Amino acid sequence: MKPDHDTSRLGFHYYPDTLHYSHRDLQIWLPVLKSLRASWSVLLAPFNRAIPEPFLRGLIEANIQPILHFPLPIEKPIDLDSLQLLFENYADWGVRYAILFDRPNVRLMWSAQSWVQSDLAERFLDYFLPPAERAFQAGLIPVLSPLEPGGDYWDTAFLQAALKGIQRRCQSDLLQTLALSAYACVEDQPIDWGAGGPERWPKSRPYYLPAGHQDQRGFYIFDWYLALAQAALGEAPPVLLLGAGSRSRAGNGDDPYPEDWIEHTEKNLELARLVCAPTEGEPADQPHEPVSPRVLACNFWLLTAADGSPHLKDAWFQPDGISLPVAESFQGWLSSWAQYAPQSPLSASEGQPQMPLRETAQSLEHYLLLPVFDWGVSEWYLDAIRPFVLKHRPTVGFSPLEAARARRVTVIGGEQLFAEALLKSLRNAGCRVDRIAGDGTEIASILATL
Repeated sequence: MKPDHDTSRLGFHYYPDTLHYSHRDLQIWLPVLKSLRASWSVLLAPFNRAIPEPFLRGLIEANIQPILHFPLPIEKPIDLDSLQLLFENYADWGVRYAILFDRPNVRLMWSAQSWVQSDLAERFLDYFLPPAERAFQAGLIPVLSPLEPGGDYWDTAFLQAALKGIQRRCQSDLLQTLALSAYACVEDQPIDWGAGGPERWPKSRPYYLPAGHQDQRGFYIFDWYLALAQAALGEAPPVLLLGAGSRSRAGNGDDPYPEDWIEHTEKNLELARLVCAPTEGEPADQPHEPVSPRVLACNFWLLTAADGSPHLKDAWFQPDGISLPVAESFQGWLSSWAQYAPQSPLSASEGQPQMPLRETAQSLEHYLLLPVFDWGVSEWYLDAIRPFVLKHRPTVGFSPLEAARARRVTVIGGEQLFAEALLKSLRNAGCRVDRIAGDGTEIASILATL
C-alpha cells in the first residue's frame, strides 16, 4: 500500500561550518534529524581533510544521506590528487553526492580582473570540470554549483551558458551522472512564486521582470532550471534543493522577540506539506503545483549554528537549548500524520492534513517569564516565585521565544524589564499574557495570592 506521505525528500543543512563532526555531535544531532524525518543532510566539507568516517556512517546507517558541499575557491590552485583521495574515501564510506563550488555568479567569488572578462560561465567550467571528473572517477555524483538566484550575473543566463558548455566539452560519462543544485529560499513572495517556469512566464527575462509576471527567485526555481537543462542537454538531470524555506527575521533591530515567527512557521510547514505531497503527475488535493519528481531532496535552512555565527538567527535549534517555534511545530506535524491523516491523500477529500498551528506552537500550558540581568539571575526572584511554582507548576525560564510556545504566560517585572511591545508580540502569538509588576513586596504579595 502506498504511504500517505513521502518524507524521503526532506533534508536539512547542518552547521554552516566544518567544526562539528565529533562523536558527541553525532549523538546530539542524529536524534534531532530523525525526529524531523530527515533523509538528507547538507554538510559543509573541508577540502584539506576528511569529515570523520564514524560521523558519516552514523548518518548513513540512520538512512540519512549526507550531501557534501565543497566550497572550493575559484581561481586558486587545487590539489586534484588529494581531493580525489578524499572523494574515494567518501565513496567507500557510502557518500553519493558532492557539490562543487558555490555561487560562481556572484562578483565576490572572483577577482575584479576576472569578473569583467567575457565568457564567465565558460571560464568557471575550467575550474569545475577537473574536480567534477575526479569525483566521478571516485564513484561520487558531482553536483553543479548552486547559483545565487538573480545574482550579479543572472543565474538562469549563467546556468544556460554553463550547461551548453558542459554539453560541448564533456567527453566522458560524467554528463549522464551530473546533478543540479538550486537555492530555493522563500523570501517575501508566495510559496508558488514562479511555478511553471519559463513556459508559463515567457516574458520574464534576465534582469527584467514585466508587470504581472513571475521569475525563478523563489521555491519553484527548479521549474526554471529543469527547463533550461532539458533544452540544453536533451534530458533534465536530478536537482537538489538547498537553503530551502522561509528565513527568520529574528535579530533585526533591537526587538527582543521576532514578531514574524508565526509567518515563519506557517510558510515552512506549508512548504514541507508540498514537498511531502504526491509528485508531479499524481493526483493530489493541495493548493500548489506538485514538485517535479526530478527534485531529489529539499534541504531546509538551517538545523543549527554555533554562537557567534552570522547565521545564528536562522538556526531552528539554538546553541542555548532553545528552538524556534517552527522546529517543534514541524516535529508535531510529522508525528501527527497518523492522527490527522487517516486517509491517503490519493483518496482524502479534505486536502492535505496539517497540524493546527496553535496546537503545535502553543505546546506549553503555562510559562513563568523571569528577568535576567547583566550580572546574572536575581535570587530574590527565585525565592519570591517559589509558592507560585509549587501551586501552579509552570515552566520557568528567561526566554521570550520559549514563552511564545505557551498558552498562558505570566511575566514578572515592569516595563523597564519587559517592554509592552514584547507582551504585544506574545499576545499576537496566541498567548494569554499576565504581567505582575511593582516593587519587591508587591510582587511577592501578588504571587502569594494567585
